[in-house]
Amino acid sequence: MLRTDAPSTEAAPRSRLRWWTELPLILLVYGAYSAGRLLARGDVTSAVDHGLAILRVEKFFFLNAEHPLNRLFTREPWIGIPADFWYASLHYMVTPAVLVWLFRSRAVRYRAARTWLMTSTFIGLIGFTLLPTCPPRLLSASHGFVDTMAQYSDYGWWGGEASAPRGLGGMTNQYAAMPSLHCGWALWCGVMLWMYGGTRLTKVAGVLYPLITTIVVMGTANHYFLDAVAGFVVMGIGFLLTRPVLRLADTLRARLGIRPFALTAGGSTGASHGAGSSIVSAGCQTSAGERIPRQRKVPAVPGTAEPGAPAGAEPGASPPGAEDGAPAAAR
Repeated sequence: MLRTDAPSTEAAPRSRLRWWTELPLILLVYGAYSAGRLLARGDVTSAVDHGLAILRVEKFFFLNAEHPLNRLFTREPWIGIPADFWYASLHYMVTPAVLVWLFRSRAVRYRAARTWLMTSTFIGLIGFTLLPTCPPRLLSASHGFVDTMAQYSDYGWWGGEASAPRGLGGMTNQYAAMPSLHCGWALWCGVMLWMYGGTRLTKVAGVLYPLITTIVVMGTANHYFLDAVAGFVVMGIGFLLTRPVLRLADTLRARLGIRPFALTAGGSTGASHGAGSSIVSAGCQTSAGERIPRQRKVPAVPGTAEPGAPAGAEPGASPPGAEDGAPAAAR
């Protein structure tokens, strides 16, 4: 059949990120975040004042759900112990797992999702620096909070200093309670699962994970309710800044002359085909029974001889030796 249609344009290339460049980048950002938390240690007195101020605001607006939850977790070990494991481990496991899942199965969405997470994390670091806050568990006992991490420390690897392993409490900033990035990261994971999970189970997990995390951080007396709200707000600000940050990164890459690896829609590397690209099969004819198109062009002007025909041959003339009723020559 004669092909007269114009060649279709390939999909625009996209950047293909490599795990050996992504992993060092994520580790570098997390290392800078952890170091920043330690350097952001403020005065303990001011941190306690900030914590009490948050508690007063919550009581004024009847938002202090920390007290009933903390009493429940303290009284019922079958709730308190799993909650401590949840607080001490899941944000170290679920967040990287969602990142890897996006990288492997939702590569088109990965770069923006990763940038959103990192931008929000750095905003949270600014919050730790400007507003060091004493968590409920470190307030004096007269305020009615019990440190469930210390109460149930015999069941886990943590000690009485937040979720840090025993003997490593000095490696963490216990007054970095505002905002709660436990809740912020959980919200990010929930949004990713809801948007890109594709199944009802992942959507349910996307709703439950940030909700349960919020209950856990309050019940274990590690955060106030407003800490959780601040964590969600930080993620919202990070989301709004994601596109400008991506544009800035692309501008810097262009100025430094770094060209990202391009992958076309068909899986081949290089730029997409332009309008002048040569198409091998353009204008070729394929007769019944042929596996390879016969490489001869269609006459551009009616009445002219086909390319490759003997000189002086009439248009449409039969090949030499062909007679009526004779079988066609093999092609």
